[in-house]
Amino acid sequence: MKFWPLIRLVPRQTHFNFVGLAPYAAVISLLAVVGSGASIFIQQLNFGVDFVGGTMMQVGTPGPTPLGKIRADLAAMGANNGQVQGVGASSAMVRFRDVRGQTPESGPAFVAQKLQADIPGLKVTQQNFVGGVVSSELLVKGLEALGIALGLMLLYIWFRFQLQFGLGAILALAHDIVLTIGFLSVTRIEVSMTSIAALLTVIGYSMNEKVISFDRLRENLRKFKTTPLREVINLSENERLSRTIITGTTALLALSGSMFNTESALFSLTATMAFGIVIGTYSSIYVALPVILLWGVRRDDDEAAPIRLRSASRP
Repeated sequence: MKFWPLIRLVPRQTHFNFVGLAPYAAVISLLAVVGSGASIFIQQLNFGVDFVGGTMMQVGTPGPTPLGKIRADLAAMGANNGQVQGVGASSAMVRFRDVRGQTPESGPAFVAQKLQADIPGLKVTQQNFVGGVVSSELLVKGLEALGIALGLMLLYIWFRFQLQFGLGAILALAHDIVLTIGFLSVTRIEVSMTSIAALLTVIGYSMNEKVISFDRLRENLRKFKTTPLREVINLSENERLSRTIITGTTALLALSGSMFNTESALFSLTATMAFGIVIGTYSSIYVALPVILLWGVRRDDDEAAPIRLRSASRP
């Protein structure tokens, strides 16, 4: 800790009234969900080649592949949804939906010819066309993966805690997913299979935050059986606040390397994850816990008793 003095700035004991701000947070969440839904319905999403179909070609160069130059060439040629991702030191995967002024059949040959003329020694080693049927199947499978993940997490929370904990967690996760997809719609960040992976990662992080929050709440409910539930929730969240700040900040710092580089091939992944981390932390306090507060909890669980081990000298 002495090597990072900034950690000392994080307060160890706080007394914030989280529950008192819940009504205002509910209004903000409702407006954000409605706004995200409107953007998704009106502006829709900027689907990439993975979901709308297009051409994928792998290119190789004698030396290090100039990824920036290839991206600039694709933009100059009028390639829609152009994306370049490095594959090793001397190879790259080029994706694009189509090329303005070219037919679907002539577009790939046009792009290959222009790239070879501008980058000496460049060769197209592999080329594939992704049709609309395959793309729609990928979208359906991605949505199925999200649905299965939500269902399994509901069962896990229900089994480990109580039903209202599970419903609060699922409602909060649905809140996180809608806002994250709305973020992609508003920012026009390209949605690809990488974005689905980012959404699943966001779900995992958000669920982890909720499990930690629920675990601390359950522990305090066993200790303070007659204390009002709203006070126990405030106590639990204040106790874990420093841990939440440190964990979230560390995760955002790890993503910051490519989060601010819009030309990076990982930008859609890191931007989606960064937004999801912030929203997931918020929803743990102001979406999941208010459901428990409104529903109430069962307090008939006894406090855990320590295990007494038999002496080694006794048979």
